[in-house]
Amino acid sequence: MYSPIGVFDSGYGGLTVLKEICRELPEYDLLYLGDNARTPYGTRSFRVVYEYTLQAVEYLFSQNCPLVILACNTASAKALRNIQQRALPRMVPGLRVLGVIRPSVEMVAGITRNGRVGVLGTPGTIGSLSYPIELEKWAGGKVKSTVQEACPMWVPLVENNELHSAGTDYFVEKHIRALLLKDPLIDTVILGCTHYPLLIDTIRKYLPGTITLVDQGPVVALKLKEYLTRHPEIDNR
Repeated sequence: MYSPIGVFDSGYGGLTVLKEICRELPEYDLLYLGDNARTPYGTRSFRVVYEYTLQAVEYLFSQNCPLVILACNTASAKALRNIQQRALPRMVPGLRVLGVIRPSVEMVAGITRNGRVGVLGTPGTIGSLSYPIELEKWAGGKVKSTVQEACPMWVPLVENNELHSAGTDYFVEKHIRALLLKDPLIDTVILGCTHYPLLIDTIRKYLPGTITLVDQGPVVALKLKEYLTRHPEIDNR
């Protein structure tokens, strides 16, 4: 009998990751926590995102989850490292917290054909520069350039169930056009927010078909399966 895996997001965008983990790891119980009351996280400071994320992580640990996935790019960018380095050493040994940025970066290294990558994300994720830093660190030299575009309205549109409104079309087209103006030669785009797959039909409408979209849900689920295989001690608590 496995301990449950905790999955946290600033709202319900992380359900796109939860769905894929359920598909990849059906033998596991999962406990999902979405902070809809305080969403969005994308415009909040590093300190606030850290405090909110740590509260969520501590709650999931209290529910007997030895492993928590931050299915939120902003939390992964602004809080993960501090939680791993500052908070976890003070807690019960063996507790783990993982994010979604590194798995996405590792996958992109094997996808891009010309090494030119675009990232769509919240202002917090984009402002943290986590993707350019991690791509340089983990992509094995296969990524030559990274351009980013902050999309501050996309999460509120999703959270307010405006997936198919005229406003959604306007803001999706606006930010995709801005991203392509920064580098018309990008061949791979990371959806750097787990809310964004809920807009994928609209995104594909305005993104050239020659560009590969990286949806984090399947990537994170696959990498999590590999991680659990390498760390069987998590299941033996």
